[in-house]
Amino acid sequence: MRRSQRIHQILSAIVAHGSLEVPELAEQFGVSHATIRRDLEVLEQQRLVSRTRGGATTHAAFNDMPLSYKTTQDLAEKRRIAYEARRHLADARVIGMTGGTTVTEFAHLLLEREGLTVVTNALNVALHLLDNPRLRVFAAGGEVRSSSQEAVGHSTEAFLAGYNLDVAFVGVDGVDASAGCTNYDPEGARTNAALLQRARKTVVLADATKIGRVALAQVCAMPEVDLLITDDRADGAQIDRIRAHGCEVTLV
Repeated sequence: MRRSQRIHQILSAIVAHGSLEVPELAEQFGVSHATIRRDLEVLEQQRLVSRTRGGATTHAAFNDMPLSYKTTQDLAEKRRIAYEARRHLADARVIGMTGGTTVTEFAHLLLEREGLTVVTNALNVALHLLDNPRLRVFAAGGEVRSSSQEAVGHSTEAFLAGYNLDVAFVGVDGVDASAGCTNYDPEGARTNAALLQRARKTVVLADATKIGRVALAQVCAMPEVDLLITDDRADGAQIDRIRAHGCEVTLV
């Protein structure tokens, strides 16, 4: 495993658990304690974790993992999810899209579409879609999170409230039967909630690592999601509990 990949996975593990000790990380990744300490130093310099006496915890200023850390993780699964999501465009004329790496993979597939209007708060998604002049793209303004490249806040929510969407394609940090769909960033969660409230149908795109995870702030409860698309690594018991809330689940 390359060092960059290991550091990405160390950050993911710390985020998932809140904090971890050096011996736990060393055993999990099969490297020495000294190697883990050096990796944690890199993450601390990037203000993603805070070092503790025996390990690390997420940094106090942590909102979300940077896109650079998430883009290459589980890429094959995210692409399968994106292709499945494309099937659910159906006759939609206006769609909403949040940020996130899985939704971004879905955005790549829209470069061949025409006659579609896209409303998004994700600047990277909006800029990518401009490569297709046959799409109409409406991008929300507001405070832009460097980690996700999403605009968030009251002005963003007010912008989104002005549109009626056929389908909202939503990326989240966690999907749990009881906690619903959640994000690490509370403002981002509220903005995403504002988007899906304008849609007749809500489709959540989340790879299996998100299933059963609970992040800080709720985007929506599971009954508010019409369809969850995830990959076949997802925990079966958790999927059954999600379906029990009336949410359709497709495994790819």
